[in-house]
This record gives sequence, structure tokens and C-alpha cells, in this order.
Amino acid sequence: MGVGKSTVGQLLAERLGVAYRDTDDDIVAEQGREIAEIFVDEGEPAFRAIEKRAVHTALAGHDGVLALGGGAILDADTRALLVGQRVVYLSMDVEEAVKRTGLNAARPLLAVNPRKQWRELMEARRSLYEEVATAVVATDGRTPEEVTRAALDALELKEA
Repeated sequence: MGVGKSTVGQLLAERLGVAYRDTDDDIVAEQGREIAEIFVDEGEPAFRAIEKRAVHTALAGHDGVLALGGGAILDADTRALLVGQRVVYLSMDVEEAVKRTGLNAARPLLAVNPRKQWRELMEARRSLYEEVATAVVATDGRTPEEVTRAALDALELKEA
């Protein structure tokens, strides 16, 4: 959350001369409401089922840069689909997260005690991110352009 996946994803797609797609945007378009509303109205399990379908559809039909929501890797089937793909895990520490997002209530998984919840989420997810990642790129203190360059370098890709 707040790591810059959308911004960096768009920059990567631009630099590589390919299309950009974000599964969070796909979900919002399909559902006609924001992700936070889905969490509130239907709960996290319902959202994760919607997210899983969106990610699987996008992976099957998109050849460019694809940004996944931070919880997409919680699903074992999704992780299996990511094997063999170029996956960049954009990492960030809690202090940077506070600066970027303010850890506000607009993020449904951080509504109560956001610093503690962010740390717990990262502890639960970090190994899953690393499991699927081809490259890990730290975003702390870096501009989106610097992160994009680091991702291109880590993946050994050349700009179009």
C-alpha cells in the first residue's frame, strides 16, 4: 500500500513501450465501486475472491506491465501463476509508508492502529512477495523515476 506500484508500473510500461494495467482498476470498473466499499459491504473474503478472478483474467490476457493489489499474492493459485513471470516486489519500510499514505482510514486493512496493522501485514506477506519476486526494489527515499530505473536494471531490461 502506497509503495508506488501504479506510478512505477505506468513508468515501466511507458519506458518499455507496452501497455499498463492495474487489477485494482479492473475490480473498481467491474464492480462499479471502490475497493474500500467492497471490504465494508462484503468483507475481505468476498473481495479476495473478486481479486483472484481479476488477477487470473489479467494474467491470461495482458502482455504488458501488470500491477497487482498488495494482497493478491495471498492466494496460492495466483502465486503459482506468477512463477516464470517477471515480478518486481517494490519494498518499503513503515516510516516511508507513513510519509506516503499517512496510513489513513481510506485503506480498509489499516483502519485501526495503522502502524501496527501495516507491520503485521508486511510480516505476513513479505515472504510471499519474495517467493514470487524476480527482483526486489527498495522504494524508500527514491523518486518514481529512480525506482523505475532500478526495476529495469534489476530485470535487465532495456527501454524501448
